[in-house]
Amino acid sequence: MPIRPGVEARPGVEARPGVEARPGSAARPGGRVPTVVVAVTCLAWAVSIGAESGGSAPMFGHGHLAEGGLSPVAVIALFAISWQVMLAAMMLPSSIGMLDAFGRLARTQTHPVRVQALFVTAYLGVWTVFGLAAFGGDALLHDLVHSSPWLHRHQWTVGGAVLVAAGAFQFSSIKDRCLTECRTPVGFLVERYRPGAWAAFRVGIAHAAFCLGCCWALMLVAFAAGAGNLVWMGVITTIMVVERTVSWGATVVRPVGALLVVLGVLVMAHPAGFPAVLGPS
Repeated sequence: MPIRPGVEARPGVEARPGVEARPGSAARPGGRVPTVVVAVTCLAWAVSIGAESGGSAPMFGHGHLAEGGLSPVAVIALFAISWQVMLAAMMLPSSIGMLDAFGRLARTQTHPVRVQALFVTAYLGVWTVFGLAAFGGDALLHDLVHSSPWLHRHQWTVGGAVLVAAGAFQFSSIKDRCLTECRTPVGFLVERYRPGAWAAFRVGIAHAAFCLGCCWALMLVAFAAGAGNLVWMGVITTIMVVERTVSWGATVVRPVGALLVVLGVLVMAHPAGFPAVLGPS
């Protein structure tokens, strides 16, 4: 299907069947938020707020799970559940454009529900692998802290280093490249969309890879803060939504990076004034 006048395709890329770019579609592909996305996002935030207000949120934090004496299978299962809640609360709002664009394409296929389910499954699967890797890395870090007298006495340096690293990544070319792909869902699908269930799975993996590429450092801050830290969850969700979905999102990337670096340096240089910024170690 030809691209409508006034819209430029990416160099050397032809529009796939059923994919149509249109003016303004890069940032707002359909202008309609899928109802199921709103419902799942609201449910995830309701669960997070309920767990925090009820005092049960720390029980699902990676630190408590790792040291709670549970079996490895139980630890991984409980972490996976809490991580899915965090993903639904934080990542779905920033992926609304892609979910809308892909959902409209999926409705033209023979099995639209299966196609969309495989796309979302692939997306969540990539982020789940990242979460499990972060969980394993955190366990190794705890072992390092306990085995190092200096780190044990200066545990705030870990949180400060996470903030500095996340801030520095905001200035990287990888961040810019991946953010461009995430910010233009129609252009992304023009290049990669193919009909079929397993093709949808592959597109979901590709989208998740770019999404991970631009958001992994911010999500690592949320991970370090803990599943029950609603302040950090809200702040980082807002940052990711603005960066990926609004027309002026690119203008906040560097300032956010600078703020994170400054905050990280302050945490490491003056821990008494910034106690437990990311929660308990």
